[in-house]
Amino acid sequence: MPLQTVAPHRLYRQIAEQLRQLMVSGEFAPGSRLPAERDLALQLGVSRPSVREALIALEVEGMIEVRTGSGIYVQQAVHNAAHHGMALDADFDADTPANWGPLEVMSARILVEAEVAALAAVHAQKSHVKAIQTSLKHMQREAARNEVPREGDEAFHQAIALACGNSVLLDTVQRYWQARHGPLFERLGDYFERPASWQAAIDEHQAVMRAIEAHDSSAARKAMQKHLKQAHKRYSASWRRAPAR
Repeated sequence: MPLQTVAPHRLYRQIAEQLRQLMVSGEFAPGSRLPAERDLALQLGVSRPSVREALIALEVEGMIEVRTGSGIYVQQAVHNAAHHGMALDADFDADTPANWGPLEVMSARILVEAEVAALAAVHAQKSHVKAIQTSLKHMQREAARNEVPREGDEAFHQAIALACGNSVLLDTVQRYWQARHGPLFERLGDYFERPASWQAAIDEHQAVMRAIEAHDSSAARKAMQKHLKQAHKRYSASWRRAPAR
């Protein structure tokens, strides 16, 4: 069965389902290596980030194994994993943030949170600025302990959303963070989040904070756009070794 181009609705799930069916049918046999990410994207007519999200979903389901520097391989227990994956699909709700595609979420955040930061620079009161500063210090303490500073990161972005003065935008940013706690995002972080990347992110957060402190909406928008574009770029980098699950 040849690969088929897919429509954009729930794109990574459609890609994952096509690959799952090819594995179950034996076209991609247990132990075999899948085509490279670039080749899959060309055959499916989609972007490499969409393929990456699908591969992460299949790894979470136990269908494939990512071997850094070697490739992506079909697991031996593919039929059991496929049954589990189909059960997950039966319960799948596209409106649940945990099921949103991570890189799609990042693209949305670039658009929305840049404007949230710009509004925060205009409307932030002293208490809001203090909360943003406190959350950044939390990030720095987490990083100093060699921990992934996710608590401080979440607090930072939510403090900015609270400062913008729009409850709908605050709710939107909170839903982005619900997605951030989903299994696909967590696994993606295992591959692409490292101490060096978090230090870069902290520096980017500092630029956002300084612009809000100065009540410079244009600078705040640009700093947030730069930060989230860099975050998206980090998640789109080459695969690295991740801890076993």
